[in-house]
Amino acid sequence: MVASDGFAEFLREQLAPLGRLTLRRMFGKTGVFCGGVMFAMVADNTLYVRVDEHNRATFAEAADEPPLSYRKGGAEIALAFWRVPERLLDEPDELMVWARAALTAAHRVAAGRGRAPPRAPARSRRDERL
Repeated sequence: MVASDGFAEFLREQLAPLGRLTLRRMFGKTGVFCGGVMFAMVADNTLYVRVDEHNRATFAEAADEPPLSYRKGGAEIALAFWRVPERLLDEPDELMVWARAALTAAHRVAAGRGRAPPRAPARSRRDERL
């Protein structure tokens, strides 16, 4: 299930220090993007963050929970997104630590796939005057 409007707005407010966030429906879930890379997903108003071998220690508290997954061909496919402990939704500073670590991991994953985040469009001379 995708993020509710209220939960999406809450995430935008809490994660605003990261930069401009966009949320996009994907496969019955919601992808959370910053700077063109997906660093988190939401399912059933539960936040999951991108995990890789470099940030697992940061997310050790979440290791006991099952990762975000989906079913395909009768098999359960685990994704590299771990559930954020609910307590962090009331602790914005620590939530930002997790979000920054997840965003860094998302950039590593994108770089490893040979994809760089999209660049900002070139500014015209008119933009420079503004």
